[in-house]
Amino acid sequence: MTARLLSAAERVAVPWKNGGGVTREIVASPKGAGMGDFVWRVSLAEVGADGPFSAFPDVDRTLTVVAGAGMELTVDGERRLVNSPYEPQDFRADVPTDCRLLDGPVVNLNVMWRRGGGRTPPTVAVVHGRLSLPAAPSLIVALDGPAEVAGLTLRPYDAALLTGEGAVLRARGRTAVIGPTP
Repeated sequence: MTARLLSAAERVAVPWKNGGGVTREIVASPKGAGMGDFVWRVSLAEVGADGPFSAFPDVDRTLTVVAGAGMELTVDGERRLVNSPYEPQDFRADVPTDCRLLDGPVVNLNVMWRRGGGRTPPTVAVVHGRLSLPAAPSLIVALDGPAEVAGLTLRPYDAALLTGEGAVLRARGRTAVIGPTP
């Protein structure tokens, strides 16, 4: 098995075009892909102001609030209250989406993937405790506490990209398990 540490301290904050927040990419595929040509992408977004989300043609998204009170989204005209932390929410990323913060800034874990091409959408789960992981590629992101996997210790917002054999995750705080990654 290979396990690659993706340290939160090494991520660069990229301001949004609308000025409402910043994004820190955890990993994308293919490596070096930009916002218009990724197959899948995982990031942490700090939302500091109300406003529209960027549209991504032919892309689906799973958004998980990991800090803050949450937000009210209007996704393709449908109101959606996203105020339960650590509860993944799925929606299309290519329809008009507006955000209204409920009580100040939030941090979201975003998992986005391009539809089609025979790809299976990734799963996103938030766990706490011990979990046996299958021998499929996966991404582990520590959210509100430390986690240990494949000989790595993850602090909050650190991630581990796993390939090869199965592993055991010991999550002392809530931890996102995203997989299988393509």
